[in-house]
Amino acid sequence: MKKNIDELKKIASNIRKDIIKMLTKAGSGHPGGSLSAVEILTTLYFYEMNIDPENTRDLDRDRFVLSKGHAAPVLYSTLARRGYFGLEELKTLRKLGSMLQGHPNMNEVPGVDMSTGSLGQGISAAVGMALGGKIDKRNYRVYTLLGDGELEEGEVWEASMAAAHYKLDNLTAFIDANGLQIDGTCEEVMSAYPIGEKFKAFRWHVIEVDGHDFEQIIDAIEEAKSTEGSPTVIICKTIKGKGVSFMENQVGWHGSAPNIDQCERALKDIGDEE
Repeated sequence: MKKNIDELKKIASNIRKDIIKMLTKAGSGHPGGSLSAVEILTTLYFYEMNIDPENTRDLDRDRFVLSKGHAAPVLYSTLARRGYFGLEELKTLRKLGSMLQGHPNMNEVPGVDMSTGSLGQGISAAVGMALGGKIDKRNYRVYTLLGDGELEEGEVWEASMAAAHYKLDNLTAFIDANGLQIDGTCEEVMSAYPIGEKFKAFRWHVIEVDGHDFEQIIDAIEEAKSTEGSPTVIICKTIKGKGVSFMENQVGWHGSAPNIDQCERALKDIGDEE
């Protein structure tokens, strides 16, 4: 299933368009942090992870936990384009009765490994999955994605301490380090920086990359897979609202949906890759 870089770029562009269309139709949601994470999820689902949309409960599948659950649109689009459900379903985002609600529900959405929404809890679930894999002597890997604002949650560091204690080298955490959160910059609200130094102190293997560069992300994953005896964190420097000129690095687009005119402008920015 591994795609080449040009194919990954096309998929990422289509996912960005899905995000804009979904949120415009829903009239609510979180574009900024969904757009910043596109390359990370595209790499995982279309290049790296051992998964099968026809067998979503395979005990040996790799797992993914979206710890920053409000970025559900990027996960929904990725799952749909990977074949877990039809693209038409994306039009129902946040609608009454839809399986695609504001945060992922593992009991409703095919391919979602953990229900998330309350920040800090996703990485704890990922640690549990990784520990379970070790206990059961299975070879699957666990990936989780956190926002840099989410690192202000104390539970993140309790989970990180446990992951290192149990030597969970089958666990890789991605940090979507776009520098912004709902109330402003991470620096202004409650800075968790320098992130790398903190994870090193918690005995994690630390890698820092450009979170929009597929080759760097792929190389980092390979390094994580070759790391023994400790979990790995891949700190991805990203741009909130990536791909849409008027959304990039704008905190106001953390949780505001575009209107029709803004949707058209955004789609023109992203370009046509269908």
